[in-house]
Amino acid sequence: MVVSKRACCSVFIIASSPFGFFFRTGLDVCSAQDREAELSTQSSELVADAKQVFRDQVSPFVKEYCIQCHQNKRPTEAGVNFSPALQAPGDVAFTQQWKKAVARVNAHDMPPEDAGKQPSDEQRQAFIEGIAKLKFLSPKDPGPFIIRRLTKVEYGNTLRDLLGIEPSLSDTLPDDVSGAGYLNSLTPLQMEHYLSIAKKALDRMDISEEPSARKVKEQLFGQFSSSGKDARSYAEDFAISFARRAYRRPASSAEVDVLVSVFDLGKRNNLSDAASLRLMLEAILVSPQFLFITPAESPGAEADIVRLDDYQLASRLSYLIWGTMPDEELALLADSGKLHEPEVLGSQVDRLVEAPRSRALFDGFGAQWLGLNELRVKTFDIEKYPQMTNELRSAMYDEVRLFFDSIVRENRSVIDFVDGNYTFLNSELAAIYGHELTGADTGMRRVKLANRNRGGVLGMPGILAATSFPNRTSPVKRGVWVLEQILGEHVPTPPPDVPNLEEQDKEKIAKMTLRQRTELHRTNSVCANCHSILDPIGFGLENFDTIGRWRNKDDSGGAIDAAGELPSGERFSTPEELKRILAGRTDAIARNLLEKLLAYALCRNLEGYDEIVVDGLMKKISADGYRMQTLIREIVSSYPFLHRRIHEQFNTSSKK
Repeated sequence: MVVSKRACCSVFIIASSPFGFFFRTGLDVCSAQDREAELSTQSSELVADAKQVFRDQVSPFVKEYCIQCHQNKRPTEAGVNFSPALQAPGDVAFTQQWKKAVARVNAHDMPPEDAGKQPSDEQRQAFIEGIAKLKFLSPKDPGPFIIRRLTKVEYGNTLRDLLGIEPSLSDTLPDDVSGAGYLNSLTPLQMEHYLSIAKKALDRMDISEEPSARKVKEQLFGQFSSSGKDARSYAEDFAISFARRAYRRPASSAEVDVLVSVFDLGKRNNLSDAASLRLMLEAILVSPQFLFITPAESPGAEADIVRLDDYQLASRLSYLIWGTMPDEELALLADSGKLHEPEVLGSQVDRLVEAPRSRALFDGFGAQWLGLNELRVKTFDIEKYPQMTNELRSAMYDEVRLFFDSIVRENRSVIDFVDGNYTFLNSELAAIYGHELTGADTGMRRVKLANRNRGGVLGMPGILAATSFPNRTSPVKRGVWVLEQILGEHVPTPPPDVPNLEEQDKEKIAKMTLRQRTELHRTNSVCANCHSILDPIGFGLENFDTIGRWRNKDDSGGAIDAAGELPSGERFSTPEELKRILAGRTDAIARNLLEKLLAYALCRNLEGYDEIVVDGLMKKISADGYRMQTLIREIVSSYPFLHRRIHEQFNTSSKK
């Protein structure tokens, strides 16, 4: 932490990041121009330092150890080409490439052993530290802006809130696939599917006697005959009001004209007024304005970056926390133009988080972060694990969901994800824990855990099952999961043509434990570097079998050896001791969760300037004990969450 006292006044400036500062004011206050000048000076110094470090440490390393195989002049290996990256190291186009290079160099995978001369540990560390400073070469930029389609779950939830029907109709949609192709495309086949669902949704609303559906029907059709207006005028008024909710922003006059033309089309084809109005509703429910989250304003051509309009901010906030459209309170604040005000926005974050609907944050983000999405359909050896019924799978998922929700709603520290002392069990799941529940309640209930080998997500059966193979545990998969999902490390992909454990000599391994077989696998020099990092963590969880039950012997009958040593030199011999070590890496756990949730909120990978933003947010989060609601609130108030880039060509190279 850097603390400096300005000579011009009694203000202490505590640097929370290179570009974010807290001010504690005394009797006098420096002018805004003074503060801007200091920020500018700080920025210039950091940029100059980053350029020098790249020139002195990174570029020589790449030229000596990497460029021979990864350059323009020859086919690049593994698709990596450092030639353009050396010319524009701060360009966001190369962010992921530099991160992968750091992971490979850190794991001693690169340069390969057969390449000849190897860098020293000091050279490797200097390279890694130099890459960390490249963020200062990126301009202040909220990153590429994506007009994205509603996810499968968001679409169902939005139909529920718009029409008062159950969201199950969206179950017939194909599963979401992440990436730009999913986020911003619609095929003719998909459009037909959406049209079919729209018709079924309106049919279901027509016959439903649920209060929510009756209320919507009254709003839609109840005033049709009593409005005193001709049908076309009513249709126009209705298009304006209903599209405001469905589009999550006011419809433009051109958009309203299109909807009224659909009503006119129905009348020309001899449909009744009500049937023509329904046809217009179908058009709204398959329109891009409904299926995509679109801006309300078109900024001037001269702008590079603009603040999100309040309507889009309301949608971004609501879909992040609730997984559905903004409610009436958010909509009214957007109409008033006050939502972007810091105090108003902060109070709305608190309101949304405290509401029961905030559990959608787990279904949208939490399950994806922890890798639980495939648990319900994952195949297990039913002869070895007959307990893995649909009911048990659901209980495993619900345990993690309820635990995640409790950390959010109770504003607990994110470290509880690793070292919490409670969980949620029903009778089926309690049997996996070897825990007996008392009382007549058969549903999920909160249980305090006395066994410290349990507690936190690392000891939850759903996580342990998701990181296992169908018929056995996998120390490697579990090690990778802890490193990537909990600590935020980038684990290099395994090299091609490396044999797996099932291909080992059957006679040689007949009496070996899984740990012994895995360690035998590590005698392959190609595998040893990464496995020396991964395997100890996975071995530390070997007391848990494939579906999360405690055991003292593995499938071979050999005793479980959960002891290990991390590259840092820290030793452990039980899951409890491993968890204690991991929980001590508070900054790494919090930063990883922050980065993953921010990327989820923005619907894109983090790059360039985002790292500077994260630095600043981490200071604020750590100052409040790494509490979950603080983490969410800081993401929502962050620069990239509140702004969008207009011109896609805006990047490091274009702004030089």
